[in-house]
Amino acid sequence: METENQTKVSEFLLMGLSDNPELQPLFFGLFLSMDLITVLGNLFIILAVSSDPHLHTPMYFFLSNLSFVDICFITTTVPKMLVNIQTQSKGISYIGCLTQVYFFIIFAGLDNFLLTVMAYDRFVAICHPLQYTVVMNPRFCGLLVLICWVIIFWVSLLHILLMKRLKFCIGTEIPHFFCELAQMIKVACSDTLINNIILYVATTLLVVFPLIGILFSYSQIVSSLITMTSAGGKYKAFSTCGSHLSVVSLFYGTALGVYLSSTVTHSSQRSSIASVMYTVVTPMLNPFIYSLRNKDVKGALGKLLCRAISSP
Repeated sequence: METENQTKVSEFLLMGLSDNPELQPLFFGLFLSMDLITVLGNLFIILAVSSDPHLHTPMYFFLSNLSFVDICFITTTVPKMLVNIQTQSKGISYIGCLTQVYFFIIFAGLDNFLLTVMAYDRFVAICHPLQYTVVMNPRFCGLLVLICWVIIFWVSLLHILLMKRLKFCIGTEIPHFFCELAQMIKVACSDTLINNIILYVATTLLVVFPLIGILFSYSQIVSSLITMTSAGGKYKAFSTCGSHLSVVSLFYGTALGVYLSSTVTHSSQRSSIASVMYTVVTPMLNPFIYSLRNKDVKGALGKLLCRAISSP
C-alpha cells in the first residue's frame, strides 16, 4: 500500500501563506497589485533602455536583461497562487510543480549571475576606464549573458532529473505558496541524500561564488575611489554604483533573512512569508530603485511617457 501511495502522485497541495479564509481576499489583492507593478515597472525599464540611444551601453544592457528576468521570476510563482486563491483550491499538478521548480531555479540563478556581471561591469568602468569600451564590447556582453543562461539551464535541468527519481506520497502537502526545491526534497518519501548534496553544491555555485565576485569587484572599486583626488570624480563614480548596490543589498539581504528565519524557527508558514521578500518584493522594487536613483533612466522614462501621451 505504501508503494502504491508513493507511485501514483498526480497532484500536490500548496498550503499557501495562511489557512485563514478571511485573509485570502487580502492576499489576492495584495499579490495581484505587486504582480502588476512588477511587470509594468520592469517593462517600462526595458522599453526605456531600448528606445533611448544614450542608454545603449553595457550597464543598461545588463539592466534590461535583469528586468526581463524579474518579470519572469515573479510570473513563475504568483499567477498560480492567485488562481488557487480565486478558485479556493490548493492543488498543483505533478508536472506543474516540476515546471515551477525548473523555472524558479533558472530565474533565481540568473538574478544572481546578472548582479555579478553588473558588478564586474562597474569594476571595469571605474578601475579601468580607458579599457572599458574595448573590454565591455557588445559581443563580450552578449557572451556573458549567454553563458549565464547556459549554466543555469543545465543546473536547473539536473535538479529536475534528480527530482523525477524521488517518490512522493499521495496528498503530499507543500508548506509554501509555490513549489520550492528545498521544500520538495523535505516532503519526499524516498531517499534524498543525492538531492541534498547537489542542492548544497548548486547553492555554493549559484549564490556563494557570485556573492564573492560582487564583494571582490566592490573592494577593488573602493580601493580605486580612495586613490582618486577629485571629489567630483569620486561622487560620479560611486553614484553609478548606488542603484546596483541597493539592489544587491536587497536581494542578498532578504535571501539571507529567509535562510536565517528557516533555521531559527521551525514554522514553515513564517519561512514562506519571509520568502515573499526576495521572490516578490525585490523584483517589484528594482525598477523604482533604478529609476529614482538614476538620472538617465528617469530621463528616458520621461521621454517614453511623453511620446506615449502625445501619440494619437
